[in-house]
Amino acid sequence: MHVVSSLTTTTPLAGLLILVASWFLIGALGLIQPNRIGWVARTLFPLGALVALGIAGVGAMSLVPGFTAQSSVLALGLPNMPFHVRLDTLSGFFLVLLGSAGAGISIFAAGYFRQGEGTAPGLLCLQYHVFLASMALVVLADDAYLFMVAWETMALSSYFLVVTQHRIPEIRRAGFLYLLMAHVGALGILLSFGVLQGGSWQMTFDAMRAAHLTPAWASAAFVLALFGFGAKAGLVPLHVWLPEAHPAAPSPVSAMMSGLMLKVGVYGLLRVSLDLLHVGPWWWGLLTLGLGLGTALYGAIFAAVQTDMKRLLAYSSIENIGLIFAGIGLALLCRSFDMRLLAALALAAALIHAFNHAFFKSLLFLVTGSVMHATGERSLGKLGGLIRYMPWVAALALIGSLAIAGLPPLNGFVSEWLLLQAFLQTPRIPHAFLNMIVPLGAALVALTVALAGYVMVKFYGVIFLGQPREQGLENAHDASWLERVGLSWLALGCVLIGVFPQVALDVVSRITRQLVGTSVQRGPSPWWMTPITSSQTSYSGLWLWVGLLLVIGVTFVLVRRIYHGRVRRTPPWDCGYPWQTPRMQDSSEGFGQPIRHLFGPVFRMQRELPHPSDPKPTYRVQVQEHFWHQLYLPLGRLVQRTAERVTILQGGRLSTYLLYSFMTLILLLVWVL
Repeated sequence: MHVVSSLTTTTPLAGLLILVASWFLIGALGLIQPNRIGWVARTLFPLGALVALGIAGVGAMSLVPGFTAQSSVLALGLPNMPFHVRLDTLSGFFLVLLGSAGAGISIFAAGYFRQGEGTAPGLLCLQYHVFLASMALVVLADDAYLFMVAWETMALSSYFLVVTQHRIPEIRRAGFLYLLMAHVGALGILLSFGVLQGGSWQMTFDAMRAAHLTPAWASAAFVLALFGFGAKAGLVPLHVWLPEAHPAAPSPVSAMMSGLMLKVGVYGLLRVSLDLLHVGPWWWGLLTLGLGLGTALYGAIFAAVQTDMKRLLAYSSIENIGLIFAGIGLALLCRSFDMRLLAALALAAALIHAFNHAFFKSLLFLVTGSVMHATGERSLGKLGGLIRYMPWVAALALIGSLAIAGLPPLNGFVSEWLLLQAFLQTPRIPHAFLNMIVPLGAALVALTVALAGYVMVKFYGVIFLGQPREQGLENAHDASWLERVGLSWLALGCVLIGVFPQVALDVVSRITRQLVGTSVQRGPSPWWMTPITSSQTSYSGLWLWVGLLLVIGVTFVLVRRIYHGRVRRTPPWDCGYPWQTPRMQDSSEGFGQPIRHLFGPVFRMQRELPHPSDPKPTYRVQVQEHFWHQLYLPLGRLVQRTAERVTILQGGRLSTYLLYSFMTLILLLVWVL
């Protein structure tokens, strides 16, 4: 591929750098009047949304036919290590994802943030836009130096956003856990880049592509990258920070972390495994596939038993990240056997699902923000009946819920259908053992998608349907007009990708051609998606939408026009209980009870039984993870004991420190000689 090395002000890469610098500038402008919420929320955040749209538009230029990759060296960094940037189809796709979803989140944030919510508005504006700009720089980086600088900036800015309400101890603990896991993952990424250098001092990605690693060192680089980027993306068992940090952060920040930042981890793994490294052994793909499927099922199971709506969505993010990694693993597996068409299909499913998740998960996290502002509640057990008081939010939340449940004709169905089609083609793999176990992934994907639908029935039904479970919910108000615009933008993305899936498939086909050498087949009609052959797989979101609208229209005409005179209104059957109360409705705990019984060994449950003398007996079940108690807490205690032993070395006299220095000098001399 021809690479343009010169950078002029008219190239898309130059435009992207200017737009990224604009995000930094907008953040700095927030410090001019840091306590004026009108200046920050009503002026700077909409400007940030416009910049996001610009980044999406310029990034889309890299996805048009005939585009050649552009790279440049910036006059920044260290004297002998300047920053290298590059725009190709892979980075352009994730910039479109970042800009298009980020625009909706920023518009919503303009109507969401209030005065007095933790961090000062101007400082929050700085952290917010530095977070966006650093994610864009990670995607544009063309050397390990700039990549790690932008990666650490992304981690630090997002940490400060997580602890916006830093006066609450639980939020400070969640922020510390997030920052700790972020740096553990960054260490794995840094070591991976060190291995990819192949012993040279060149840190550019071009030098890493040209390096000739032994199979052992290449595998080490891949495993380290999988560890580092998996920690950022929320891959089990490196996910423990995610259910804590997402609920702690403000809802727009949760939307950015789940919808955007997790995809930066996906981007990093794709860049290393399919671009910087050469074709690897089949076990790379099997390892990634197994971790992805396990993560997906684990996240869906834990999402089903949550009683906090933001924790439910956090575990749902783990589930969707697992599906994306499963697609990447299948692509690596097929690539190792030179099955390029199947690898392209699996990779296309992973990329489209990453884009879809950015929209429907951001939409649902923002919905929880509107609900929390309107009611002051986040517990599912204290909500209900909000469809009467928040019709706009309820309607848009329904679109997001149906999309994340994988129901046609919305966007979630498209990527999950493609992933399932890829799994159904795996018996063609020329390996007996893999032919036996890999097709089982189709069953796990189907089970995960079914559980995701179950979770969304719980999420939407408990919050918006039925009667209010607490007094005061009747005073709930709908979202502001800026919040509605942001929600509507994200909901529109869920609908458009579902209606025109072939457009999305055409776009990612250019990326699969770059990474695996081929692309999926294009159907004879732009309205039908036929990734393999029309006789095996075909789907049209547009015609399905038309069919649904016709059914709804005909039903409306029949009921309202023809049979209207024969219809009489009567109260519904009350099952023998004429005095219905909210306590008779199915609760979030009731929804989760079958899953707790079915997958009991997966959970660590603590039951609190009521005391016989208690006038208002309560029964409480607390669901926790085995990973936390059996892996992370013992590891933390080990680190603490080790640190206590090491501190003994720091508590000596001056003569003791001189002895340490002398012994070190002797060992170095022996080593040199």
